[in-house]
Amino acid sequence: MIRAVADTHAVIWHLYADERLSEKAKKAIEQAAKQGDQIGFSAITLIEMVYLVEKGRIDPNALDRLLAAMETGNSVLVEIPVTGEVAREMRQVSRESIPDMPDRIIAATAQTIKVPIISRDGKIKVSGLKTIW
Repeated sequence: MIRAVADTHAVIWHLYADERLSEKAKKAIEQAAKQGDQIGFSAITLIEMVYLVEKGRIDPNALDRLLAAMETGNSVLVEIPVTGEVAREMRQVSRESIPDMPDRIIAATAQTIKVPIISRDGKIKVSGLKTIW
């Protein structure tokens, strides 16, 4: 069962055990793993990671690290595809509240499967969507 959807930075910070991941976020991820559940991430996160590597903002090995973790079958993280249902749900995510397209897709993904978003993004947190941070 997917317990939450993590945004791109939460995924990266989890992969690297980065201290920027909040205690609440860490606890949510650890609890999901302990219960045999999963934390989802939108497929757009993979694309966003490529972009962040190209911009020099994250470790060049971040994408390979995530893909390798998923291939082991032991990762708490699971990819959620961007589907027509997610696209339909995006119409309910205010562009004024969350102007960044990847963030809107991540928000719509969480809304589609009715789980909170693990994110420190201020725009997501004040949008009225349920967040964990």
